[in-house]
Order: sequence, then C-alpha cells, then structure tokens
Amino acid sequence: MKLIQLYTNSFKGLSQESWMLALVMLINRAGSMVLPFLGVYMTDHLHFSIENSGIVLSFFGIGSVIGSWFGGMITDKIGEYRVQSLSLLLSVPLFCLIPLFKTEVGLASIILIQSIVSETFRPANSVAITKYARPENITRAFSLNRMAVNLGFSIGPALGGILSAISYEFLFFSNALAALLAGLMYIWFFKGRAKLARQKAKKVKEAIAVKKENSPYRDGKFLVYSLFCMLFSICFFQLFSTLTIFYKDTAHLSQQNIGYILGYSGFLIVLLEMGFVQLAEKYFTLAFTMLIGTFLCGFSYAMLAFDYSMVALLISMTLLCIGEIWTLPFMSTITALRSGKHNKGAYMGLNGMSFSIAFIITPYIGTLIAEKFGFNTLWIGTGVLALAIAIAFYFVVPWMLKDKVEEDLV
Repeated sequence: MKLIQLYTNSFKGLSQESWMLALVMLINRAGSMVLPFLGVYMTDHLHFSIENSGIVLSFFGIGSVIGSWFGGMITDKIGEYRVQSLSLLLSVPLFCLIPLFKTEVGLASIILIQSIVSETFRPANSVAITKYARPENITRAFSLNRMAVNLGFSIGPALGGILSAISYEFLFFSNALAALLAGLMYIWFFKGRAKLARQKAKKVKEAIAVKKENSPYRDGKFLVYSLFCMLFSICFFQLFSTLTIFYKDTAHLSQQNIGYILGYSGFLIVLLEMGFVQLAEKYFTLAFTMLIGTFLCGFSYAMLAFDYSMVALLISMTLLCIGEIWTLPFMSTITALRSGKHNKGAYMGLNGMSFSIAFIITPYIGTLIAEKFGFNTLWIGTGVLALAIAIAFYFVVPWMLKDKVEEDLV
C-alpha cells in the first residue's frame, strides 16, 4: 500500500501546463518509429554495410549537436513556444522526404537536416518544463514528460515492427503524422501564452546581455559534468543503434519481436518511472541515484556477452529501464539546478549537445567494434565504461552543486 501511495503522490502538484506538455510529447513520440529501425532499414532494405549504416546514423548525431546548440540559443532569445511550434511543424515534410533518398550520401544529408530541425525542440521543451513546474516538482515534471515519451515509445516501435514488415515507408509517414498532430495540439493550447512568452524572451535577452559571465560554455564544473553525461550517453544509446542490429543478426529476432521488446521497455518505464523517481527523491541523494542508475545501465549491456536467450534479453532490458529511470530525469534536474534564472535555454542546450555528440560517436564506434571484434567485446566494454562513469558521477555531482544548492540535496 505504501508503494501505491508513493506512486499516486508523485503526480500531485503538477501543473496543467506540465500535463499538456506531456500529452504533446506522447502524441509526438507515439509516431517515433524511424530511429529504432533506421539501422535495420539501412542494412535490410537498402543493403548498406553495418559500418556504412553506422556512419549514416552518426549524421543524426551531428544534426542533434547543431539542433541542440541552435535550439538553446534561440529559446533564450524568442521563447520556447515559437521554437517548439516551428520544430514540430517543419519536421512533417522532412520525415516524408526520407524514403526518397536511397544512397548513403543522400540519406545522410536528409537525416542531418531532419535531425537539426527536430532536435531544436529538446532544449525548448526542457525550458518549458522548468518554467511551468514548481521548484520542488522539477524532477517529477521531467519524469512525467519522460513517462509520456516512453508510453509513446512503447506504442511506436511495437507498431513500427508490424508496419516495417509490410513497408518501411509507413514508418516515415507515421512519424510525420504524429509530429503534425503534436504541433497542432501544442499551438492550440499554448497560443494564448505566446505573448507572455515573447515578453519573457525579451527580458531573458536583456539579462543575458548583462550577465555574459553566466554562459554555460565558460562554466568549468558544468562542462566536466556534461562530459560525463556524454560518456554515459555513448553507453546508453547502444539501444538505438547496435542493440537492434544485435537482436536481429545475433539473437535472430524477427522485426516484430524487436518492436515488442522495445515497446516493453517503454511500457515498463511508464509503469515504474514516477514511483521510482519519488523513491529516489525520498531516500537517495542525487549522487547516489546517478551512481546506481549508471551502473545498472552498464550491467544490462555487459550481461548480453554471456547470454542472449529471450529471458536474458528481457532481464537485460528491465535493468536498462531501471537504470535509465534513475539517471536521465535527474540529469535534467541537475542541469536546471546549476543554471541561472535567465540562461536555462543555453544550459539545457549545452547538456543536450552532450547527448547529441554521443549520437555521432555511438553508431559508428559501436558498429565498428561489433564488426571488427564482435558484440561480446562491445557489451563488456560498455559495461566497464559505465562503471567508471558511475563512480565519476558520484563525486562530480556534489562537487558541481555544492555552491548552488543545500548540502542535503546532494
């Protein structure tokens, strides 16, 4: 009963805007079928080599870096409303264009452009979450948003596995439709708040012009923290590149079963995240939460080197989900705590760039190691790296936040 009460209490105090941001994210991510199957699409349908597929996937990361930087910059200038609206609506035609490109160069180019446009959404969305949440509810507001992401992610890949068996083109058109619906709903709900958003953006611009020393790019402690976020992401993002290839080529899963496992991961996070976040906030420090979450993510990959039966795959995915719950939402909270009142977009953008850089590195390095040395080497190496990062987080987080928050928060 206490666990049930803890879970239900985790939803209290969240604003109407937080719920609407989560609903928009749910609709958008319910159509997120492209990225998890992009590696399989290139190797199975377009007959690219694994290495070339990794190179193309890296262009998504390059676009993410540019989009995160640009999105953070313009969010502080014109407000999160305009950035999110434009990102969602401009993504629609770009998703529809992807199937027209059949070569490595062509596909890499359109993926780069689409990624830039879609990833400007991320820092703007993070700023909106912090804007509409009370300070004591920031982590739960991020968790609610992530719960929506994962609920959509549980629907999207499962449906994507079915649709891709019929035609890969359905993946791209479904993603476009979801982005359109999400954009229209966001504009409908937040349109009345656009004027206020523009006024705040103007004040932010003036504040930043005065307080240039608060730039995250000159914040040494935050740069160290973001470096370890990037290294963690290199480990975690195997989920979106090499893991699906491993499922298909080594574990010999069908596309439908790959979709079901990915859908299971999203569904599990929806069930557990709010309660597990509330549990961590109540009983763990930020540093310990990051330690245990990062360790579990690494362990979930390392165990695949020894067993890839269906039972082992499900246990691995379960541990990966729990590790993700105790890592990703708290990364955003730590970033919000480190930032100032007038430069959250820049801080969120820089932290988002750490994830985006990982998207560049992970597909190429991951597929290269798998092709040259085998998946066992990849999974053990991922586990060892994650363990080192977990220990680093345990010491870096309190070191970075000690001059920003009370000692008992870290």
